[in-house]
Amino acid sequence: MPFASFRTSDDLRDSTGLRVLGSIPMIPNKGRKDALAYLREKPTSVVAESIRNLRTSIMLSNIDAPPKVIMVTSSLPGEGKTTQSLGLAQNMASLGKRVILIEGDIRRRIFAEYFDTKHTLTLLDAMNDPAQLIAADLKQSDLGVDLLVAAKANVNAADVFTSEKFSALISFLRDHYDFVIIDTPPVLAVPDARVIGQHVDAILYTVKWDVTTKTQVRQGLEMFSTVGLKVTGLILNAIDSRQMKRYGYGGQYGYDSHGSGYYDS
Repeated sequence: MPFASFRTSDDLRDSTGLRVLGSIPMIPNKGRKDALAYLREKPTSVVAESIRNLRTSIMLSNIDAPPKVIMVTSSLPGEGKTTQSLGLAQNMASLGKRVILIEGDIRRRIFAEYFDTKHTLTLLDAMNDPAQLIAADLKQSDLGVDLLVAAKANVNAADVFTSEKFSALISFLRDHYDFVIIDTPPVLAVPDARVIGQHVDAILYTVKWDVTTKTQVRQGLEMFSTVGLKVTGLILNAIDSRQMKRYGYGGQYGYDSHGSGYYDS
C-alpha cells in the first residue's frame, strides 16, 4: 500500500514530476532559537552540508540566469520552511555575498521567535521608501545577513504584496543585494505565496518528511499552477535518519553512510 506521505526523495520526485533540490536532515533542537544556534555553531554538520548542496542545486537550476530573488514556501505551517530560509541565507552570506532575508509572513510574524534583535525598520517601512535601506542597520550578526522583519498591516496581507510599492521594493533590492530570500506563508493557508511568487526568480517548496501528505503537496502545486507559476524545485525536510533505518531505507540519503567521518553530528 503506498504511503500517504513522502519518505524518499525519489518518491517525491516521481509523485510530482519536479526536481528535488535538497534533502535536509532533522535539526536536533527544542525550539526555533535552538535551530538558529545549531546553524551558527555547526558549520561542518550534516545539516550544513545538505544546505550547501541545496544552494548549489538552486544555482544550477538555471545556469544561464541563476536565481537572485528566491522564495521558500510549503503546504502548511510547521514544515520547517523558515528554518530553511535562515539556513540558505546564512550559507549564501558565508560566501561573501550580500544577502537580505525578508519576513514575508506578515500575518504570523515569527522571526521574533528566532531573533532577539529589535529592528525599527520593517518591511512596510521599506516599501514606503526603499532608499531608507541604504542607511539602515539591518545586519543580523547571528547569520551575517540583513534582516527585514514584518510588521502588522492595516490592510489585507495579499493586497500588500500586489501593490506597486512591493514590486518597486523588489526591484530596488535586486540592485543592492546579491541574493534576496523571502520566507512566505504556506500556500494552502493563505494566497500570499502565490502573489509573492510573481516577483521572484525561484520558488522552493518545502515538504516535511513523513508528515506532509501527497494530497497536500498536489493541492499546493496546483495552487501555483492556476496562477501561471511553476515551482522551481522541492526540498524534503526534517528527515529522521534513525527512523529511516527502521523503515528499511538504510543510508539512502548518503550522509550517514558515504559521508561518515566527513561531517559533524
